[in-house]
Amino acid sequence: MTTSAGSRRRRDRRGRGLRGRLVPPSVTVGGQEVAVPLSQTRGERFDDLVLDAVEHLEERWGAQLEGVEFAVEDVPPVPADGVYDGDVLADETAGGAVPLGRLLPAGVDAAGAATAPRVVVYRRPLEARAADRLDLSDLVHDVVVDQVARLLGLDPDEIDPPTD
Repeated sequence: MTTSAGSRRRRDRRGRGLRGRLVPPSVTVGGQEVAVPLSQTRGERFDDLVLDAVEHLEERWGAQLEGVEFAVEDVPPVPADGVYDGDVLADETAGGAVPLGRLLPAGVDAAGAATAPRVVVYRRPLEARAADRLDLSDLVHDVVVDQVARLLGLDPDEIDPPTD
């Protein structure tokens, strides 16, 4: 069927509704490109939660966190023997150790170059434990705080005191 303008009209077959993107990936606001939250993937939203947690800690611990790398991985690697090192923050409540984060201390790589300390946060195990986005934000924050506390040799409550 064609309309009077001669263009072909698209049908909504099988009641599935519109196809394609309804929201642009970004918009320009005040000359600056801003991401539109609806167009972000779960991974991008999780990365933003980690960055928010790190920025919160850098306000107080910026000098100590200089050079520390923060990374996000989807799932933790499984060791051959099934036992995780002491540098892994694990959730033991799920019938076995499920890593939520990991601290890789500064060291030397195989080529002899110095490596920076790295805090790794595992996305999928945290998403599976969160009831909603706010709960996920709290979990991510707690994991980042715990790993930074381990890195600095302090108690997590010293890194980010409770606000009761």
